[in-house]
Amino acid sequence: MSTTTLPQRGKEAAGTATQAPEATPPGGVRGLLARPAFMGFLVVVVALVVGAVAADSGTWPKALTFDVKGPLDDVSNWLTDNRAKSPLFLYFLLHISNWSEGGVDYVFTFLNSLGWLGVTALATAVSWYVAGAGLRMRSLRIALLTLCTFAAFGVLGLWDYAMATLALMVLAVAVSAVIGVLLGLVAGLSDRGERVLRPVFDTMQVMPAFAYLLPLVLIFGIGSPAALVSTVIYAAPPMARLTALGLRGADAAALEASRSLGAGAWQRLWTARLPLARREMLLGLNQTIMMALSMVVMASVIGSGGLGDKIYQALSKDNVGMALVAGVCIVLIAIWLDRVTAAAGDQLEAPAAPARVGGDTGAVSLEKAIGWLAWGAFVAFGALGALFGPIGERSWPIDWTTTVSAPLTEGIESFTGAISDGVPVLGGTDVWAAHFTSWVLNPMREAMQAAPWWGVLLLVAVIAWMVGSWRAGLTSILSLSVIGVLGLWHKSMDTLSQVIVSVLCTLVVGVLIGIVAARSRWVMRLIRPVLDVMQTMPQFVYLVPVVALVGVGRPAAILAAVVYALPAVIRITAQGLRSVDPAAMEASRSLGGTAWQQLRQVQLPLARPSLMLACNQGVVLVLAIVVIGGLVGGGALGYDVVYGLQKSDLGVGLSAGVAIVCLGLMLDRLTQSAGSTGKRGGTK
Repeated sequence: MSTTTLPQRGKEAAGTATQAPEATPPGGVRGLLARPAFMGFLVVVVALVVGAVAADSGTWPKALTFDVKGPLDDVSNWLTDNRAKSPLFLYFLLHISNWSEGGVDYVFTFLNSLGWLGVTALATAVSWYVAGAGLRMRSLRIALLTLCTFAAFGVLGLWDYAMATLALMVLAVAVSAVIGVLLGLVAGLSDRGERVLRPVFDTMQVMPAFAYLLPLVLIFGIGSPAALVSTVIYAAPPMARLTALGLRGADAAALEASRSLGAGAWQRLWTARLPLARREMLLGLNQTIMMALSMVVMASVIGSGGLGDKIYQALSKDNVGMALVAGVCIVLIAIWLDRVTAAAGDQLEAPAAPARVGGDTGAVSLEKAIGWLAWGAFVAFGALGALFGPIGERSWPIDWTTTVSAPLTEGIESFTGAISDGVPVLGGTDVWAAHFTSWVLNPMREAMQAAPWWGVLLLVAVIAWMVGSWRAGLTSILSLSVIGVLGLWHKSMDTLSQVIVSVLCTLVVGVLIGIVAARSRWVMRLIRPVLDVMQTMPQFVYLVPVVALVGVGRPAAILAAVVYALPAVIRITAQGLRSVDPAAMEASRSLGGTAWQQLRQVQLPLARPSLMLACNQGVVLVLAIVVIGGLVGGGALGYDVVYGLQKSDLGVGLSAGVAIVCLGLMLDRLTQSAGSTGKRGGTK
């Protein structure tokens, strides 16, 4: 029973009543009409609707379109004709191409000269060292993971392909990190630089990789230069963003102390800002590595070689087993690099162990000495073995390999054949895909394409007003207008319908699993390795089992998008629900709230910013695989981008890529605005 007396309650109510007019803005239609900006916007919308109805233009008017295919084709022809004689190529682009190809070849030659034993020993020793060295459990575990990863390359018969991938990865990550740090310094130290670079970073990350692979192929040709440059474009933004975030979030007290000691701007940067931002910078390096690995695989279509080329060959031959085996090797690389960079970050953040009286210091020294002695013995064994037997070969010995692709392919084909149409009562995956197409995808596409263009713009504007951001509404309307001007309105509505369905499916499944994982730690521990594999598996690998399950078509593209975006939604949802204030949960529990009431009335409302962030990431990730869906019958803009790359048609491929970027900017701004509105509302 509450101890608050009635007079006290009256005072509190009176205080609340007197404060209410100040805290609550006028609502309803009266409050809405009181906003001059909204009245001006309403006048424009009414004029737009009246004009569109009078002109009887349901689809985007042809008079407002501009043919970009002709100018882009002229650019493509100029690039092809002047590659060997233009000063731009001879004195600039040719040097980049030669440096890129020479750098990749040098790294691959260096790895090849070490031999399989030298590469394995070097990678294991470096991993063990950055994880803390000695006989610590974590350093030994990471060393064992590295050893098993490189052994898997050899046993599966993919050693040379893995070395080619690592050679391109090493150079791409190094260049991406350097460029990312430089751009991060500009964005982190200058407000103007941050405003200029933000749309550049957004475009670099939202633009489908296939869209800028085409102009890069026209400039550099097929091979490692185009693959390296495209990887740098895709992987540098995370490093730049997180570097800028770390620089802007540096402790103000530490910077003031450095300034009071007479340090100049450059001294404060080197001695204070960068050391304070190293955690964010290392996280940026981790994300850059992951994105570079993903892009290196995708660049296999332009001759980058490596494991991605093996996957692409397997897909063209419908060899499911080989594609999955190569995909597993890529997943192992991703997990190995992720664990190593995470361990390095923990070592940087860990405070130095103070010297203690007694035998602790001696024990630590003895532990490190034993560790180095063990490594010395390992290296000596490798040197002796290099003189005898297969250990001295540069590539993994053929006698030590095994073939699992054929039985794996047979097993997958047998399984998918059994569940495609042989499931009693339920029918099977083919029946489900057909019903999903006729009941969901077709009505959604027809509704989006039949909607008048001005109605779509009006709907986007209303959504932007509801989330409280006129900037998001303006950006969204301009993005849709660009799509209409490009003459791709019809295809863009088809792609948008697929994106909306994919995001809804991802959110429904991801939020439900995230809720269960947030309320049960053993469920999260159980699904964590599955999520790791789903996030690091190359997109190409998804297509093989997806097509085997549901066949070629839009359901296959949507299923691949859901699988790709689901892990991020699950992780963000679970993290957001677990981060809810324990005091609020305890108050709800003390008032007798059930688990369902706590979830519905406390956790979900307080975790709204995280849920909107999950929605935002789901949108971005689904758009990232829209182009990949074009390879399996997704059609629309994704097909145009793939067609443009295959046929070297810059006008078709690049214009479709720009349309996808516009869709991404629209959906990204709307979901970001909704998340920030929820966050502001939660802090009041």
